[in-house]
Amino acid sequence: MRLRPYCLAFVALLGLASPVEAALPPPLDRVLREQHLPESAVSLMVQAVDARTPLVALNLDEARNPASTIKLVTTFVALERLGPQRRFRTEAYLLGPLHDGVLEGDLLLKGRGDPYLIAEELWKFAGQLRAKGLRKITGRLVIDDSAFAPAPRAPGDFDDQPLRLYNVQPNALMVNFKAFTFSFAPSADGKGVRIEADPPLPNLVIDNQLRLVDGPCRGLPEHIAMANEGEERVSFRGDYPRACGDDSLPRSALTPEAYAYGLFSMVWRQWGGEIDGGVTRGVMPAGQTPFDVWYSPPLAELIRPLNKWSNNVMADALLYALADLHTAPPLAPGAGVQEIIQHLNSLGVPAKGLVMENGSGLSRQTRISARTMGSMLLAAWRSPYMPEYLASLSLVGQDGTLRKRFRRGPENGRMHLKSGHLGDVAAVAGYVLAESGRTYMVTLLMNHPTINAGGGSALINALLAWTFRQ
Repeated sequence: MRLRPYCLAFVALLGLASPVEAALPPPLDRVLREQHLPESAVSLMVQAVDARTPLVALNLDEARNPASTIKLVTTFVALERLGPQRRFRTEAYLLGPLHDGVLEGDLLLKGRGDPYLIAEELWKFAGQLRAKGLRKITGRLVIDDSAFAPAPRAPGDFDDQPLRLYNVQPNALMVNFKAFTFSFAPSADGKGVRIEADPPLPNLVIDNQLRLVDGPCRGLPEHIAMANEGEERVSFRGDYPRACGDDSLPRSALTPEAYAYGLFSMVWRQWGGEIDGGVTRGVMPAGQTPFDVWYSPPLAELIRPLNKWSNNVMADALLYALADLHTAPPLAPGAGVQEIIQHLNSLGVPAKGLVMENGSGLSRQTRISARTMGSMLLAAWRSPYMPEYLASLSLVGQDGTLRKRFRRGPENGRMHLKSGHLGDVAAVAGYVLAESGRTYMVTLLMNHPTINAGGGSALINALLAWTFRQ
């Protein structure tokens, strides 16, 4: 595969030579010693985007768990291969005749992997269907999610917490990330606990077995046991202390098709529509023409909430979109990983040792070296889509997952970064606009138990502050 012109310039800038190890600056070395963090547990690369060699480099070829910083790889290759204007389709099919606004049959929704079909988008899609003359559906809502192969793991496989939002698995017709916010409060009569769900899906059944008790509040997860029982039923058990007052718990619930039906039927009725039947899964009949199509926002916009707020299911869905370039449905994430490796190789970015279980980094198997991550970020700086990519990263001290870091210092607003954290894993990568006016690429990967005691955060702060002063 031929290198693009900007990639040739990138390779020339590096002089076709591998970055060499460079000694740690004293402030960073001091943090390592104070935090009892061995050098062998740290990989690090700092390089000006217009330089030939790194300013600092340590353990460049050690493949480490990058946690959520792997999203930088997923989103960069997606931008390059799919293009910033790529939009994802969701199609509506009429499985019966339409007379005077009444569909005598089922309405089928076919998903093609829109990673951002949130409630507002589905509401607008429903309004679009009404504007085309559809008013009443006498049959069911049929969900066609056959574009994706079944997810390779169950939601609870990572940490046995299947209802946590970060564990939601991709689906070709994923609606609103299957997300709920459950609100709790002592009831008005002081005898029980009130539970409300947002969104208030009409098909959601809440089995409330909470007991209102006296005693200290230690946080809702300590007091409440939640279970997803069946396709449309959730239960809550436990003792709810009065001291907890009004509180809330974000969780996922229901099957993808039950959630999609509940939200669609809710917004459909808001538009004055009617639907008589329930929900089932099915496959679009061959040769059918869509009654209507909904298009997602462009990819350049989608990667902003993905990277800034580290949305796992969106990142995982992009692997399926990459797989769609050269494989036929049902799509699987492994083919997307191969697209990533091939593209990095085409840019001259060394991908040796790169292992991606998924696109999000919620994994104990994913591995990348600082050399690969750093070289990829330098190539991204020279990409035609660099502005779109840069704008997707958290602006330190101002937005995203790093909005609280360096909030009051001169570093505020001068860094575009992605962080990552798992047990025994801490990482950060991106770009720092130093006080000198020069821009530096930064990559830091740490895998060690000391990280859980604060060593990871201390080294991240020290590295970023030191880089800013260059």
